[in-house]
Amino acid sequence: MSELSEEIDVKPAGRPLLRRLLPLLVLAAAVALAFALGLQDYVSLENLRTHRAELNAFVAEQGVIAALVFIAVYAVTTLLILPVGAVLTIIGGFLFGATLATIYVMLGATLGATILFTIARSALGDLFRAKAGPALERMEAGFRENEFSYMLLLRLVPLFPFFIVNVAPAFLGVSLRTYVVCTFVGIVPGTLVFALAGGGLGSVFDGGGAFTVESVLTPQIIAGLVGLSLLSLLPVAYKHLKARRQAR
Repeated sequence: MSELSEEIDVKPAGRPLLRRLLPLLVLAAAVALAFALGLQDYVSLENLRTHRAELNAFVAEQGVIAALVFIAVYAVTTLLILPVGAVLTIIGGFLFGATLATIYVMLGATLGATILFTIARSALGDLFRAKAGPALERMEAGFRENEFSYMLLLRLVPLFPFFIVNVAPAFLGVSLRTYVVCTFVGIVPGTLVFALAGGGLGSVFDGGGAFTVESVLTPQIIAGLVGLSLLSLLPVAYKHLKARRQAR
């Protein structure tokens, strides 16, 4: 009788955990399948060079549908953490022009990143905090105090992998609203750089020249993006200075 009661008690407790982990397990399986199929290899500048005529015709004939397809593809590749963001942004600049491509990338990247953030926070956020203990609580408290500035800094600095920035805030108590706004705004500078590069890609193809993603991030561009990221810390610096003056 006692064994039966223990079994009845255990089952309800286990269901919420399984329900929370299910989206993460499905996502993990999808990520594994995507990499096993080599989907990231299909998103390349060489494939763009080969199929540029068909893609340009599709965009010209199906403008709205083409835009929605691009946004959906960008969202899915972000969710599946495929390392194709820069190349896909360049392709978007080539197909839609720098301005529209930047808008489409902002929408697709924010959508995919937000879904990933939500899954990570709901599935692992509480468990991670429980295991990490007081150290994470202190870090979380400091991050939450200036979460907008710190989150914007992470988005603006191009030195942090996009996947890490997508997931880490889920364990630091960042609100969904701050995450979405900072993602949408913070990726604009870097996105615009790659979209502009894509806008000029046609002349490179016509001339038979070679083009690499690495050539886009020149030292000057990186310095500019780092400068923008430092500006996002001005509110934090001001708050600390104000607190020190009040303490005196």
